[in-house]
Amino acid sequence: MYTKKVMDHFVNPRNMGELENADGVGTVGNAKCGDIMRIYLKVEDEIIKDVTFKTFGCGAAVATSSIATELVKGKSIKDALKITNDAVVEALDGLPKAKIHCSLLAEEALHAALWDYSKKHGIDIEGLEPPKADIHDDHAIDTDDE
Repeated sequence: MYTKKVMDHFVNPRNMGELENADGVGTVGNAKCGDIMRIYLKVEDEIIKDVTFKTFGCGAAVATSSIATELVKGKSIKDALKITNDAVVEALDGLPKAKIHCSLLAEEALHAALWDYSKKHGIDIEGLEPPKADIHDDHAIDTDDE
């Protein structure tokens, strides 16, 4: 069901934990499955120097959080904004259809953290939209196989 990369990031998550004095913090959730994801950013000279996460959810939610932090660490804000849920799924070598919503959470949590960073620092990030309160998609969600 899950790829080796998904299992590796679930069992050995990277960058997990709270980042003190974060420059941006984004929290999103999915009311249907109950997953909640929070991403913390430390930004210097428009480069993401450090990024961590805290996630309450299934193995796929933890894995997508973990890989998302790896995808953006060291990237510019502009490049981090380009990270999509498709990039998260690809980096994990795939996700079951019922777990695609976890990759959407990772994308949106990152965008919410960038939004928080932009508001705290009074800057405008081109292409960044306000975060959503609840993340969901058109894919089937089967919570029995978590």
